[in-house]
Amino acid sequence: MSRIPVRPFLIAKDEEGNFRLTVRETRYNSQGYPIVTSHLQDEHFKTATAARNHAKEHFAAEAGQFALK
Repeated sequence: MSRIPVRPFLIAKDEEGNFRLTVRETRYNSQGYPIVTSHLQDEHFKTATAARNHAKEHFAAEAGQFALK
């Protein structure tokens, strides 16, 4: 696995054309190996901007913390 940090918020488009937000948390074990846990949020968004705004309001997300898929 790469040592490059994972961006904590992933915005991905689903099969139906909606955007979904996944919140990711990176922890490190005693050997310094990154362990990433992901939590897909229940909300559906029409645009990636709406998903980004939701993350900013509810999770205190900042610019540069988003990945798009």
